Amino acid sequence: MIAESVDNYYVLLALIHETRQPDLYVEIGVNKGDSLGFAQPGTRVVGVDPKPEVDEIPNNCTIVAQTSDDFFANPKALRGEPIDLGFADGLHWWEQTLRDVANLERHASPDGVILIHDCNPRDEITAARERTTVFWSGDVWKTVVALRRYRPDLSVITADVPPTGLAIVTDLDPTSDVLFDRYNEIVAEIDQLTWADMEAADRSEFIGLVGPDWTTLRPLVA
Repeated sequence: MIAESVDNYYVLLALIHETRQPDLYVEIGVNKGDSLGFAQPGTRVVGVDPKPEVDEIPNNCTIVAQTSDDFFANPKALRGEPIDLGFADGLHWWEQTLRDVANLERHASPDGVILIHDCNPRDEITAARERTTVFWSGDVWKTVVALRRYRPDLSVITADVPPTGLAIVTDLDPTSDVLFDRYNEIVAEIDQLTWADMEAADRSEFIGLVGPDWTTLRPLVA
């Protein structure tokens, strides 16, 4: 698959899988399993979701019906192998997503990549913490703000792909305890942010927003 301007986050996910060819891919929040199909034949897949609705599980995939917190408390499905590519797309509350990213990083290879869905919200109502619409991104964008403030050692950008962006986190440090040790402090600060802060912000600085140009994004995930 070749593209210059990426049309949506599914296309970007597929391009990342084709380019990176991860040995182990972990997806938090599989729902119906649509995005699991982007994994390549040589990739082992672990999907985590408390209520998965996957009708047909691929041969290279293991679905664990647990919350992500419970899964990472005893991640035996990882078999001690490092995560090459992780995708956080679970409960759309930012502090949960932050924990998911912290746990993915703890079990990742240093040159691994973590992806976060729904980081460039469209409007206030669909970015609300409580869901009142069919389409809903929640307040996941705050996770990216937290990472950019508290983990400057990470590279954190948000690709401006429809419908609500896909964050790419690299330069991982599996030995870092910052997100665990300072979790309560981070939550207390970042929780104070509102939609007005997002509206007033330069998103290129606030959430590291970059255009959907594959020639720019590819080096980040290769």
